[in-house]
Amino acid sequence: MRKTNPFENSDLKQLQLFWYLIPVFGVFPSLWTLYCRQGSREEMAASRLSVTLAFGWLLGYILLAAGADTSESWKLPLLVTNSLFTSGYFVVSTWLMFRLWQRQSLRLPGITRISERVVRKYLP
Repeated sequence: MRKTNPFENSDLKQLQLFWYLIPVFGVFPSLWTLYCRQGSREEMAASRLSVTLAFGWLLGYILLAAGADTSESWKLPLLVTNSLFTSGYFVVSTWLMFRLWQRQSLRLPGITRISERVVRKYLP
């Protein structure tokens, strides 16, 4: 007997993919999907992309904030760069949600390749 999936409706699947792409908060359902290894190919790809973007942003945010704390002369430029980096993360996530709404591909040049290779290696 085939197991029924409550998300068979394409609109509900699309709504589920929106959850993965929400900046900062979407990484938690993405990690859960990757950890449980349950989901369609689209869900797994969107989850890997979400995790890659979130961890890339978090790493950049921490490094720029640490640099701003340790350097007095570079403090303001690093804080401005940090805010632009954070804004860029939110803009990219919003742009991906817009592409999802238009039912277009969620591929980002370079980032998708990293998410497929690195994240798949550690979170299959």
